[in-house]
Amino acid sequence: MASYQQLHSALSESRVVAMVGLSDKPHRPSYFVGKYLIDHGIEIVPVNPTVPEILGRKCYPTLHDIPHKVDLVDCFRRSEQMPELARQAVDIDAKILWMQLSVINEEAKQIAESAGLSVIMDRCVKIEYARLFGGLNWAGVNTRIISAKRPRHIVL
Repeated sequence: MASYQQLHSALSESRVVAMVGLSDKPHRPSYFVGKYLIDHGIEIVPVNPTVPEILGRKCYPTLHDIPHKVDLVDCFRRSEQMPELARQAVDIDAKILWMQLSVINEEAKQIAESAGLSVIMDRCVKIEYARLFGGLNWAGVNTRIISAKRPRHIVL
């Protein structure tokens, strides 16, 4: 579980975020997150081999193809794809491997942490940024994550 300090540090110190699996479709959550980060002064680098450009930024097919430094790798991919993405994040000397909501892979976490990367799993960059730095109340999206109701899967 990521601590407040780990989340705050990751988001306040990361100026360049590679977004693996960023969609060019405006109705997709990854697109919304990318736009939100841009609007808050964070440079994003789309990683998507199927389109040349998203949100006015050049897309790269893989993390290895990015020609400059990346601070944080934000992954919108299935959990089983994460070990390879963790290896790529290590190869490009990223500081943080971030797995989006419902993306959990302990092998990927081990790969990244053993190389010195911080790892955050099962969290949304946009939600955490808004929660920690303000704006969740006006720029939120109905993710069904934040609720006054206790989730049924949590047993107390």
